[in-house]
Parts: sequence; C-alpha cells; structure tokens
Amino acid sequence: MTQAAAPTPSLVRASSAARALNLIGDRWTLLTLYAAFMGQTRFDGFVTLTGMARSLLVDRLGRLEAAGMLEKRVYHQRPLRHGYHLTAMGKDLYDAALMVLRWETRWHYDETSPSHRIVHTACGKPLVAELVCGACDRPVEARDVELAPGPGAGFEPAPRARLQRRSTAERAQPLAPMLERSIAVLGDRWTAHLLAAAFYGRRRFKDLQAELGVATNILADRLSRLTDLGMLERRLYQTRPERWEYRLTPEARDLFPLIAVLMAWGDRWLSGSAGPPEVLVHKPCGQPLKPKVRCGECHGAVDVKSTRLSETSSRATAPSR
Repeated sequence: MTQAAAPTPSLVRASSAARALNLIGDRWTLLTLYAAFMGQTRFDGFVTLTGMARSLLVDRLGRLEAAGMLEKRVYHQRPLRHGYHLTAMGKDLYDAALMVLRWETRWHYDETSPSHRIVHTACGKPLVAELVCGACDRPVEARDVELAPGPGAGFEPAPRARLQRRSTAERAQPLAPMLERSIAVLGDRWTAHLLAAAFYGRRRFKDLQAELGVATNILADRLSRLTDLGMLERRLYQTRPERWEYRLTPEARDLFPLIAVLMAWGDRWLSGSAGPPEVLVHKPCGQPLKPKVRCGECHGAVDVKSTRLSETSSRATAPSR
C-alpha cells in the first residue's frame, strides 16, 4: 500500500508582527511575561502572581526559555533550584508591555490596578507612554503609516493549530481588571492575528482567511468575539446574498502602537538573514518607521530601568482620549 503524501501546509504572507504574536499571543504566556516584568524570578512567585496551574507554568516557562526570552539561573544548589530571568530579547518586549498599558488606561481605566502605579523616575510623574517616530519625533497613529514590502518579503507556512481550546484558556481567575481586558483581546492567538490583519486593510471574510490561513469556523468565531468586545463593527456591503465586512472601531485602532512595536521587535529578533518582511513608512516624514516609546509628560526615554512602581497612584480620573 502506497503511503499518502503529507498535506502541503497553507502559506501566509510573512509578517514580523505575526511571528511575534505566534510566540506571545496566548493568555498564559502573557501572564508569565507580566509576572517577569513585575520582577518575579522564582517558580512559586510566578504561581502566586498569576494563579496559573503549576503544569501550565512549567510549559510556558519552557516555551519562553526555548524562544530565548527567559533564561534559567541557579539560585540554590542543594536542592537545585533555578530562577527565571528575562534575557535581552525578553526585556526588549517592554515597549510592547507599555503600549498594552497605554491602551488599557485610555479605554478601560481602573485606578485600583497596580499598573497605574508605574512612575517615570526621570520626571516623577505617573507614566503615560506614547509612541513617536524615531526620525521626526511626531506621535504615530495608524492613519500616518503605509505598509511596503521589505527585503524578507514572501510567504511562509501558516502556524500550526494549538491543542488548547480558547474556552479552556479562559477558565482562570482574574489577575487584575486591566490585564484581564488586554487578555480578552490579545490572549488568544487568532483574535490577536485577526486584529493585526485588520490593520493591514483586510476587511472581508475571504480576504481575512487568505491572510491568516485559518479554518472558517475559527475565523467566524473570532470575528463574532471581537465584534462583541467592541473591537470590530460589521458593515453590509452586499445585499443579495448578504455580505459583511469588518472594520476596526476607534478603540481597536488605538491598539496600532502595540502592533507597530511588536513588528519592530519581530524585525530585530525573528527576521533572520532575510531581513524584515515588511516596512512601515511614516508618511509625515517619509522615513521608515522606527518606533520610539517616550514619556508623555516629559518626553524622556522610557525603559525598565527608568520606571518603578509607586506606593500610591496620584491619578484620580481616567486619562482623556
């Protein structure tokens, strides 16, 4: 009996943002990274902060270590114990973390959240991070950029389906109201990929399916989910038969800075010798966009070393949009 040939994997357009989301676009991975940025290094500390089952934490720590974002360091010899520390690659995701917090504080402000106790040490003010163009220092919004092919442009196999179902992934106790909202939008790989594809201008079902290489039932489920969350709105473009397109809402469009910094991170760490597959051009200055995160108060640079948690929050009202 002749063995059947293995099915050819579907191909999708190469994208640094998609590659980044393949690594971190998962509820438990986001929680693990959150704990790492909050200073946790020991296994029990991760469990306490995230509420994750130990088996899940072992898996996600292993994934992040294999991807090069965490490294194990011995802190006790007998018995042997390891801590988990962010590598340079992991620390470089700090801009993405700040863009998540920026979006949350603008749209789902909660003064009780620990994330509102982040202070920019250079000016002493509560941090409201903003994304600007590295060439012209102007704030960046989605309408200000256009996408062009990069040196690594092409196609690559669509990501393999994961064993964990979304419904299973959502059975967790809330860590914090703000983080839970981010995870509702970003903590499932396909919802995050779908938002990224929408930023690329894909609006119709068949175009989104071709962009993502996703099964129709999964795509229909995630479109419904993002519509319910207020991130997408349906618009009728054909009546016989009815056909709908999906457009980003203002709240969703305000996530563009996160997509931009994830794309830049993927360019730095995941492009390989081929180079970035895509280039964002900042239309106001005509230069390739090199995202730069700065403090919205003093316009100073922001990184892990220049921020700290304050004991109390000095904000009484939600930031304006």
